[in-house]
Amino acid sequence: MKAISYARYGGPEVLEYGEVPDPRVGPDSVLVRVRAAAVNPVDWKCRDGHLDAILQPVFPVVPGWDVSGVVVQPGAAVTELAVGDEVVGYVREDFLSRGTFAEYVAAPLRTLARKPRNLSFEEAAGLPLTGLTAYQVLVKALRVKRGETVLVHAAAGGVGSIAVQLGRHLGARVVGTASEGNHDYVRGLGGEPLTYGEGLAERVRGLAPEGVDAVFDTVGGETLKTSANLLVPGGRLVSIADGDVVDYGGRYCFVRPDAEDLLRLTELAEQGVVTVHVSETFPLERAADAHRRSQEGRTRGKIVVTVDREERGAWRIPAEAR
Repeated sequence: MKAISYARYGGPEVLEYGEVPDPRVGPDSVLVRVRAAAVNPVDWKCRDGHLDAILQPVFPVVPGWDVSGVVVQPGAAVTELAVGDEVVGYVREDFLSRGTFAEYVAAPLRTLARKPRNLSFEEAAGLPLTGLTAYQVLVKALRVKRGETVLVHAAAGGVGSIAVQLGRHLGARVVGTASEGNHDYVRGLGGEPLTYGEGLAERVRGLAPEGVDAVFDTVGGETLKTSANLLVPGGRLVSIADGDVVDYGGRYCFVRPDAEDLLRLTELAEQGVVTVHVSETFPLERAADAHRRSQEGRTRGKIVVTVDREERGAWRIPAEAR
């Protein structure tokens, strides 16, 4: 099959488009014909080797964890999904090798949920990682309650934009940092935008003089330090960007695949609670350009890689699996 892969750590130039071995479908996995795969900052951080300490690479690595597509072969033990079902998935394993920037991916059942019916494949591909991150932080880690004030950093980005919508759905007041050009976008999501950078503490205090009940940090560094000082007594702090959060009494979170959480996000998307904004799409063979664009930062919503119908070859189920 055709896929993007890299045989060594490095910049976007190490990504190659070409043939890789077809995936093997295990008993508890589902073979998905990929329609779209979203780009996340963690993709190029893995490619650069920044997660080498926790995720061992098995080269060549096919990057990508987010996917939307169609089931073409359920594993021998899978009864929950059938051929033709449209699915989304956060297909992360505990090593780097079998990603979603490909014509097909063998996805463990625990990583999948049905695709929201009201989202395109491109939009749906942008939901799993960002949606699960926002859901697991706000609902499970911060335990946001109705009437609370939550500060979300990078509120116009992939994770931040979902977090703003979920926070409002939970009944919270959401204050979100964003560049000035994205303030109207954040307002449209239901948040109250603030410009990040110098003077942030004063701007937050201007909206919430007593401080905020919870902070969702996606930036780290000085932003994390400033945020810790904005909490009310007993306030909660979670970061997905900086492990030093524990020094401020907070918690570090790394998103995990969870089929039940992903199904809940599907339901919220179908109810119109959560929307996904796709800022730009790239064909599979231009995945390196998609990585470059993501690394530039300040992306509104999601960047997505698409696999055209003409590009995907027909899948032949091995005789022993029939």
